Amino acid sequence: MRHSSDITPQPHTVTAAEVVPGDLLALAEQDIAEHTWYVVMRTVPEGPESIRLTLRPPLGGTDHDEVVARSRRVTVAGHRTDVAAVPLVTSSDLARTSLCDGDRVTSLRAVDPRAQEETYVRRWGVWHRDLENPSERPLTDEELRKLAEDAARRGHLVRHHPRPLRPSRGAAARRVVVTGLGAVTPLGVGVPELWEGLVQGRCGIRELADEEFAGLPVRVAGTVPVDPVGLLPGPQARRMNRAAQFGVLAAREAWQDAGFSTAGTVESGLDPERVGVSVGAILGDASILVGGDRKLRDKGPRAVSPLTTPMTVPSQAASQISLDLGITGEARTVTSACASGTEAIGQAIDRIRYGHVDLALAGGAEAVVTPAIMASFASMRALSAHGVGDVSPSRPFAKDRDGFVNGEGAGFLLLEAEEHARARGARIYCEAAGWGLSADAHHMAAPDPSGSGIALALRRALRDADAHAVDVVHVNAHATATSDGDLAEATALRAVLGGAVPVTALKGHLGHLQGAAGGVEAVATVLTLHHGVIPPTIGGSEQDPEIRLDVVRGTPRPLPSAGDLALSNSFGFGGHNAVLALRRTSMA
Repeated sequence: MRHSSDITPQPHTVTAAEVVPGDLLALAEQDIAEHTWYVVMRTVPEGPESIRLTLRPPLGGTDHDEVVARSRRVTVAGHRTDVAAVPLVTSSDLARTSLCDGDRVTSLRAVDPRAQEETYVRRWGVWHRDLENPSERPLTDEELRKLAEDAARRGHLVRHHPRPLRPSRGAAARRVVVTGLGAVTPLGVGVPELWEGLVQGRCGIRELADEEFAGLPVRVAGTVPVDPVGLLPGPQARRMNRAAQFGVLAAREAWQDAGFSTAGTVESGLDPERVGVSVGAILGDASILVGGDRKLRDKGPRAVSPLTTPMTVPSQAASQISLDLGITGEARTVTSACASGTEAIGQAIDRIRYGHVDLALAGGAEAVVTPAIMASFASMRALSAHGVGDVSPSRPFAKDRDGFVNGEGAGFLLLEAEEHARARGARIYCEAAGWGLSADAHHMAAPDPSGSGIALALRRALRDADAHAVDVVHVNAHATATSDGDLAEATALRAVLGGAVPVTALKGHLGHLQGAAGGVEAVATVLTLHHGVIPPTIGGSEQDPEIRLDVVRGTPRPLPSAGDLALSNSFGFGGHNAVLALRRTSMA
């Protein structure tokens, strides 16, 4: 906003004959009351008894002359203005101006030295006064033209500022795009099974029938319905924990979906040093360590497999993916509770942006449906007590939600520098436009009920994507179906985006996949942009009235056309907040 707060009128009266160029002048008492002032640009004798004053608004505008008696009492401010610094400018004629997205129109009451400029920006075919406030009704072109015409008639300076030409990118950060998708989830193995299940509103949450879960207070989870061991070569599968098996299968699918050979990087014509892996995991697979400890107690140290340690570490999925495809650029693991998968994707975006690698498989893999972890979550009273039935036991944003459902799986994006994807003629799903992180610093498990940490991550993701709140067409919510967590997220979404953006939450279909949740939900968000369809939220028949969001329920909904950005949220125990921003593109 432009203003001239340094020009503070301190009125006193003089005769017109005493006025000199540079004086800030008010001709009448009413002008003072209405904050109407002019800069005296020139004084010219008009006759023995009169003088001609050339006046210009202090914040810029056109000149007009006033002939006044020399003896007339006028008011000047105790401020002398440099007349050369007052711009001579006329209002734009918007009736004859072609208007485009990115244009700005400003209106300034230029006669008031303390006036603030009002700015409207055209985005998505309409005019916004605040790009970060989607709740404010935008103006159409005709409404904006009428507003500008009325303002100019009242003496405002109305200016049209065409959209600036896009500057040369030079050595700026590279654009990152998504060219491949892979998933292993409670809805099945593969992206088609995931997407069809989401759109059809299917639930992949099951009863845990194995004897080891007998006696637990909660025995439902989102488990993968296919044994991954049968989908991998035997010797390879035996050297991986369950999470790594999921990860390799999902990464292979994303790799192949992007047009590469599953034989590896070299066979795909790639430099293996220019490819990376970034995986989010909390524990990976807790059962290996538990099994090793049981064997130690039951049979002694010789019974413990030498593979126990390398198969226990959370980084096993990243290392196995790099081994499977011959990726030598880097293999990183991110552990930030349930935000791990989303943060892993964000870190991979930056590694590509700034030239460390050209491609990366990024996502999450987790397999923590074990008796001890289920018992621990139950002791925390964090798990849903609803059983498997006609309605999913996981009920995001619902009035009767009572906790999350533990789950397992993996989801991966193949991220690629745009120029690399273009050079090989790749199919592009969307742009991986940005991401944001924050920390609640509130509690070891509970979210900050104010949602301020979540809101900070949302705003940082928008800023990183060079976007505004009005650009957002969809949010894939974290929404674990815990009472406090859903409310905190809803509060943050309303604060940053308003309540009208269509939101969906997928944990009613899948359960909470822990470190893999961000990867799988990122895959779903990419598909939402790619297909232009928002899957419904399932679980619970009645939305909590305190949520006050537009939660998509019942049937899929077309994606809004005005906007281009979708957000995928992930939040974890300890206050870890991560938000991924994805942008649909004409190349998709």
